[in-house]
Amino acid sequence: MMKVAVVGAAGRMGLRLIQAVVEAEGLELSGAIERPGHEQVGTDAGLLAGVGELGVKISDDLATTMSGADVLIDFTFPDVTLNNLAVCAELGKMVVSGSTGFSPEQRAEAEAFARRIPVVLAPNMSVGVNACFKLLKEAAKILGDDFDVEVVELHHNKKKDSPSGTAVRMGEVVAETLGRDYNQVANYHREGMCGERTKQEIGMQTVRGGDIVGEHTVYFIGMGERIEISHRAMSRDMFARGAARACQWIADKGPGLYDMQDVLNLK
Repeated sequence: MMKVAVVGAAGRMGLRLIQAVVEAEGLELSGAIERPGHEQVGTDAGLLAGVGELGVKISDDLATTMSGADVLIDFTFPDVTLNNLAVCAELGKMVVSGSTGFSPEQRAEAEAFARRIPVVLAPNMSVGVNACFKLLKEAAKILGDDFDVEVVELHHNKKKDSPSGTAVRMGEVVAETLGRDYNQVANYHREGMCGERTKQEIGMQTVRGGDIVGEHTVYFIGMGERIEISHRAMSRDMFARGAARACQWIADKGPGLYDMQDVLNLK
């Protein structure tokens, strides 16, 4: 059995991750971590997640918890993820992370840790979203430069990063396929007399409101026709199931930085 620890265990995503680990074949929840001072520290993680008593108490000590685990699931924030990667790299433990919002410098730090341990780092763990990444690549190959590309994403009003990591990755996939530098062609803002749209740019538009789990649409807009590739998340469960699948996959992998395209054999 692969022993799994979940960080942020008492949060909305953490509770779903606990459920997914308990339900997944070959995985066993061995640890649950929250920040020091959190009111749920000491609570049985299984009871809190609604899957029954597991005998796994929520801890505020990552290093001690990871000493009895094989892999850490981390859906937090870049700064926290990097700290967790440092601990896991020191202990020789694997990491599956769905954190988003990494700067290029933070991404480079994560890559450095992945030279020591296996790390799956993916902006979206959904099987459906990763299928969309594959479809976007094929669409961009076929449509080429004759179609304008716009990415629109919607999320709940509590989301801290914008645009979403998934939207950025969608833009990157299209840009890479078309031979463009995403950082040079991404257009995040249009206001006033901004001039005509260039052929190279990829528009990135963000909507925030209510409790939207996550919606992404990439528009390929040509003369007289439009193609839309969309994904709508109905709950956070699909992200949790994807993370559990990544834990199953990473068990026999060596050090390296992987993503869900690797996990799903879509490359």
